[in-house]
Amino acid sequence: MSEILISPSILAADFAKLGEEVRAIDTAGADMIHIDVMDGHFVPNITIGPDVVKALRPHSDKPFDVHLMISPVDAYLEAFANAGADLITAHPEAGPHFHRTVQAIHKLGKKAGAALNPSTPANALDYVLEELDLVLIMSVNPGFGGQSFIDNQLRKIEDIRNRIDALGTKTILEVDGGVTPDNCSKVINAGANALVAGSAVFKKGPANYANAISALRG
Repeated sequence: MSEILISPSILAADFAKLGEEVRAIDTAGADMIHIDVMDGHFVPNITIGPDVVKALRPHSDKPFDVHLMISPVDAYLEAFANAGADLITAHPEAGPHFHRTVQAIHKLGKKAGAALNPSTPANALDYVLEELDLVLIMSVNPGFGGQSFIDNQLRKIEDIRNRIDALGTKTILEVDGGVTPDNCSKVINAGANALVAGSAVFKKGPANYANAISALRG
């Protein structure tokens, strides 16, 4: 397994000073910046749009790992690509033709990811997995931060890891939801090589960001 990538979710950051928070987690050792986009329709919450992503872009050179929890998703891909997203992750359920969504993201010159909700099976990625740069396993139901990890998602992580290894691709396997220093080892052992963490990074303030990020590497 390669080095574990940590992508702190700014959903748990102080929204009154997002630029400062992004700079702080960059300095603290974040590998990517995870940006959760929610529309109040596909998930029961509303967060930010492409203008905020654009405003944050000058604050870090780290890859922007943008998770679109919006439907329909295709109409907004270009806006987030132009705003500075490096990796755009969408849900197979968020449009009628997910393979076309993946193609569109690549055509925009960005890396493409697929997010699987807790009830979405691994085989939803049949016939598209080999074209993905990232698979995001949601280990909580999307919409809100601070939820507890759903343990049965470990089986899905193992399943997707086996599928990626069988293909021989370098697809990143990322897990988001309730990831903490207490459970990160079992998530990594199941096959994840990237972890999203919100509360586990941000809850104790900037002075602890570096320690929190380090503790998640297993």
